[in-house]
Amino acid sequence: MRPSELIQFKQTGRPISILTAWDGLTAALVEAAGADVVLVGDSLAMVSLCHATTLPVTVEQMLHHSQAVGRGFTKPLHQQPLVVCDLPFLSYQCGEDKAVAAAGSLLKHSCAAAVKLEGAEPEVLAVIERLVRMGIPVMGHLGLTPQAVHRLGYRRQAEDPRSQDQLLQQAKQLEQAGCFALVVEHVPGSIASSLSHQLAIPVIGIGAGNDCDGQVRVTADLLGLTPSQPPFSPALIPGRQLCVEALQGWVKQLHQQAETATTTTTPPEPGC
Repeated sequence: MRPSELIQFKQTGRPISILTAWDGLTAALVEAAGADVVLVGDSLAMVSLCHATTLPVTVEQMLHHSQAVGRGFTKPLHQQPLVVCDLPFLSYQCGEDKAVAAAGSLLKHSCAAAVKLEGAEPEVLAVIERLVRMGIPVMGHLGLTPQAVHRLGYRRQAEDPRSQDQLLQQAKQLEQAGCFALVVEHVPGSIASSLSHQLAIPVIGIGAGNDCDGQVRVTADLLGLTPSQPPFSPALIPGRQLCVEALQGWVKQLHQQAETATTTTTPPEPGC
């Protein structure tokens, strides 16, 4: 799968499915599920590394997990999903050279074929343009941007006319900068729908209504593996509960077997 194919999907009306993965096990699951794109998201900082936010994860850790994801695929290379890796906090906010080095390292040493960046500030737009010129495909991300949690929190974005106009302008700027797709997170569905109809690149929603060109979800949320899920991504199964109950059953069975062995053991014959 190549980034350009997602644009073709949009043109033909084929919905785009994106799921996250953070190791070989989850990569195999989402590949088998038929996802078009696997996102190695910096959400792994919270899902896998147990941080409170996405901010602490490093480029080296993103590379480590991207490599693990690549090893988890089982299909021939031409049948594998497109892998997009998040550029973590401070890997692209500190200048174009540092951003190119970080993104280039991910593409050079892992299965990732594109990177994702948050925001559309002038500095970020300049980075995107530089990355695209260097041959590195870029996916944009607007709306709720987790790397800006200390400024925006996790609340819904673009709820007033001014911020909605700003979101539209930023989306157009990201398209002009060369992004091949755009994620919009936790914004009104009407705004995401408008973006989808105005942009030539695919608009991928998460908590942004159903009228987008595709949807992205954190796999752990859908499987119910996280303690709680965001309101726009309810669990499909109670995965955490099922896993705990299954493992508890195994532990209980192990103890019962030991107790049975103890009570049924024949005491040795007394000596003469």
